[in-house]
Amino acid sequence: MTWTDPVTGATGHLVVHSLVSGMATGGTRMRAGCTMTEVEDLAFGMAAKTATFDLPIGGAKGGIDFDPKDPRALGVLQRFCEAMRPWIDGHWVTAEDLGVPQHLIDEVFANLGLGQSYHAAISKAADPRATLERVRAGLDAEVGGGLLGDVIGGYGVAQACLGAAAAWNWAIEETTVAIQGIGTMGGGAAWYLHEAGMKVVAVADAVGTLYDPAGLDVPALLDLRDSYGEVDRAQVPAHVQRLPRGAVIGIEADVLVPAAISYAITPDNTYDVAAKVVVEAANAATTPEAEAMLTARDIPVIPDFVANAGAAAWAWWLLLGQVGPDPADSFRKLRTEMAAKVGLLLGRWIGDGVPPRHTGWELMTADREVPPLVIP
Repeated sequence: MTWTDPVTGATGHLVVHSLVSGMATGGTRMRAGCTMTEVEDLAFGMAAKTATFDLPIGGAKGGIDFDPKDPRALGVLQRFCEAMRPWIDGHWVTAEDLGVPQHLIDEVFANLGLGQSYHAAISKAADPRATLERVRAGLDAEVGGGLLGDVIGGYGVAQACLGAAAAWNWAIEETTVAIQGIGTMGGGAAWYLHEAGMKVVAVADAVGTLYDPAGLDVPALLDLRDSYGEVDRAQVPAHVQRLPRGAVIGIEADVLVPAAISYAITPDNTYDVAAKVVVEAANAATTPEAEAMLTARDIPVIPDFVANAGAAAWAWWLLLGQVGPDPADSFRKLRTEMAAKVGLLLGRWIGDGVPPRHTGWELMTADREVPPLVIP
């Protein structure tokens, strides 16, 4: 479906790829230039995530072609959600995505009298009030000064990177990583990889790439971010190199994590990639043509529907009562699931040369008995 904002003329899209148990899940993004084709790709990716992680729902995605930094953005988002109300009321569970933080979309849902962006699922719960309380407790659980709902996706990406290192028996402290994007997903991944002992040598935001071959002080850099995930260069140590934004793709590192925009790796820059493995933290981060070129160079790509599925899977584990507000339980479950899946994907790549996406597709399309949607 395509919608035009009567106030600004902005265009929005909702794509429902599939319904399972009458439900589909997928975030809402906002960026200038967002297209229907992009939202279609993302909706397919969400369907792949839910199938790969055995969740009893289908996939969908919302996208709005508008600058999230524009002061009118909140109004545009609210009018889009109002227009999609029939789906939001009964079928589509949405959440944060690029340009739309969770607190903002929750503000919109509260303004619409819907409580929280998981409204469609919560309204089907046996005890909606208790489910809403459980969801809010999980999203707002504190972890190291942040909120569990904000960091869980990045934690999952970090576990995918650690799983890649384990597949090749790399020593964690000797493994290097470059991360494009240090917003919610990329910043969370950087934090947990740094905490695990992996050397983050480069990060890129909208301004440019920061590079230190000896390893960046990730916690200090994250503290210098503004609300748009951009680092205050005036406070960055002088020894840290300032490079162009696109330079992060070609940094010499073991792992490259595109965690910013879709289609970041294309045929035009694929030969710049110097990493040994690409872990997609952004949705549709690599075009199919670029991924084929990387595969031909023996550089595997861990697909987004595995590597960055942690936030979506965790949200449904929370809704289904499989985890609660204790972060340790959520981290343990996601760590176990991600290690198993990345281990399988890279085991087949190392042993038989099967691209990880192909193995992921096999997981996604395997005959399975979908459990009934029962939300306590």
